[in-house]
Formats: sequence, structure tokens, C-alpha cells
Amino acid sequence: GLMRGAFSRRDFFFFFLIGRGLTALGAKAADKPVAGFDETNAGAVKKASWKPVSDRKIKVGIVGYGVCQFGAQFGFQNHPNVEVVAASDLFPDRCAALAKATGARKTYASCEEMFEKDREIEAVFIATDAPSHARLCIAGLKRGLHMASAVPAVFGDGQLELAAELLDTVRKTGMRYAMFETSAFRESCYAMRQIYSAGGFGKLIYCEGEYHHYSDPKNPIDSYKGWRVGLPPQWYPTHGNAFYTCVTKGSFTSVSCMGMPSLLENRQPGKNAYNNLFATEVALFRTSEGGMARMIKSGDIPGASGEKGRVYGQKGSYEERYSGLADVSKVEQEKPPLPPGMPAGGHGGSHGYLTDDFITAILLNRQPCVDAACALNTTVSGIYAHRSALRDGETLQVPQFSL
Repeated sequence: GLMRGAFSRRDFFFFFLIGRGLTALGAKAADKPVAGFDETNAGAVKKASWKPVSDRKIKVGIVGYGVCQFGAQFGFQNHPNVEVVAASDLFPDRCAALAKATGARKTYASCEEMFEKDREIEAVFIATDAPSHARLCIAGLKRGLHMASAVPAVFGDGQLELAAELLDTVRKTGMRYAMFETSAFRESCYAMRQIYSAGGFGKLIYCEGEYHHYSDPKNPIDSYKGWRVGLPPQWYPTHGNAFYTCVTKGSFTSVSCMGMPSLLENRQPGKNAYNNLFATEVALFRTSEGGMARMIKSGDIPGASGEKGRVYGQKGSYEERYSGLADVSKVEQEKPPLPPGMPAGGHGGSHGYLTDDFITAILLNRQPCVDAACALNTTVSGIYAHRSALRDGETLQVPQFSL
């Protein structure tokens, strides 16, 4: 979650203390902590030592060092199988800061310039404004680069064509693509996925996901060209939706969603570029297994915060921990170790795991956890949820994506 939450004084000092390990955040973010970055507890991790799958170093370029300074937050510069060689941001000062934070020796004035001129990079991480993710990833894939991007994979109604093009480009090029959905490597979601894939839940009858992130009207989070201002909630749905899609690798087939007009200043008529009045939207989905999922994206409920989920299956459930009929004690629910010196990072200790998963996918020539199909099933369902909310909950069919 990259939108600023309501923080108490105690939260601030806690953030300041752990922030000593997040020096890349810089003074700006330390003054106003960005919610999610302070959640660095990775949960249960296996006691084993990390084993490399290769001695190869992937040459990586990183693009984007905006308000959240995401470019340096995922530990590419700390991974033993990575050499960060290039950095880019449209603002020269940010570009220089990103290069310094990641050890990149080359800088470019834009992502397009990096794609055009740099013959060394093999993979690129896109941490730019949400509206640019899909376009830049498609261009990179076409240039023969492995691509990862921050969430969401595509942005809003106007990018539905790009969703199909992104999937098609991944298929045609054979390059690796990953969306860095943080919920996928939160302790609970990781354990759910392990249990689900071992058959411990059976099919999921019902599940819930929610992403609460109060947007303080006096202190809104900044964004490139104001893309966050008045954002339709379900256009940024992935942290909640992941509690189905990143557990089962399934999809949502139809949706009925409702919203309630918000009191927030930027959700009043004519006050945002999206003509959007909602800051909370609640979606009820039919799942590809025939079950149900309730997913919330909310930004106007003071005191509500966090990204969490629960799953309820035919054989058992997972609320805070697993309960049910089947014996899943033998299922490995702990996260694997990360490379020495590589931090788990923010958003529930997920950042490092997303990077390690992407790099390992390249090295082993396999799909990453949140591949193009999973990314689009997680994202596009939200775009249709917002459409449904505009029609007071009318049930809409959701397009399906598979590799």
C-alpha cells in the first residue's frame, strides 16, 4: 500500500527507529511515513541457510524514485545474483538519488532512453506512476528484457486494451514478467498458498481480502501529475484481491460492487479527473472455482488500516492461522530464507521475497509467483468492480487471462 495512513506519534517514532535501516527513504518520507513500509516483520522464516540456484549476476535497470522511493525498496542492490547497472527518473535529482541508493553507475533521463541506449541491462523494475506501468513493461518486453512492475499491472478503464497486449507480448516474447504484489509474500498469504497447493483447503468456498488505507485530506500523498487524486478505489485493488488470486492462482469470473459517496474533499463532484465520488468500494466476486469472494478497497474510514485476508475452504480455513479437518502440519508454511544481507523489507516483509522470486524465475526459466495472467486477473477484476459500482451493483462478467 502506497497511500499514506493515519499515524500516531508512537507510530512515527517506531518508524523513525526502524527507518535507520531504510536510509534510502530519505528525509521527505521519514518526515511523513508511507504506510506499509514500516511493516518489516517477515513472520515465520525457515531456519535453513539460503542456497543459490546459480552464480550468474543479472544486470538490472531500475526506473522510478518518486514519493515512495520504491525503486530502492525491493533490495535488488542487495541480491547476490543481481548487479544494478542503470537507474532512471524523469526528475534529475531523483535519478541521482536512485543511482546512489542502488549503486547504479549509469543514469538515464527517461525509461525510454534506457531501453533505447543501454545494451547491458537484462531486466528492468518499473517503480513509476501507475498509469505508465503497462506501457513501459510492454516496451521493455518487446526489446527483449525481463520486466517487473509495481502494482497495478494496468490502470483503469482506458487501459483494458493494454491488458490484452501485455499478456500477448509476454506470450510472444517468452520473457519473464512479474507484478510486485506485496500481499503475495505476506506471512498469511504465503502460508495460505502453501496449504492450498497441498490440497489442505480443497476448493475455496468463500474468502475475504481488504486494503484499508485512510487518506488524510490535510495530508494527501503526492503523485506524478496527480494520478492518485480521487482515484477510483477498485482501480488499485490488488492488495486485497491477492488473498484469492495469489492463494489459488485462480480468477474472478463476475462481480457485483457497491460504493458510497465519500465525505473526502477530493471525492466531491468535479473535484477529481476521474469524476469519481467513491473512496470505499466493496466487491462481491464469483470465483473460477465457483466460490465467492468479498474484496474491499477503502480510503475514507479513519482508523482502519492494513492489508489482510481470510480464506474458507471445503476442508479448512485460515483466519489468523489454519484450522480444519485435514492435517496440514507437514505443509511448509514458513517462508524460505533470503540471501545473506538481503532485507525482507516493508509490506509484511514481502519486498525482498518478490525480488528474489523474480530473479530466481529468470535464472531457472520459470514463471514468477505473480506472473502476467495472475497480475491481470488480480487487477482487471477491480476495473470491472468500479464499473459495477457506478451501476449500483449491476453484475458484470470479468475478462479472463491465462498464459
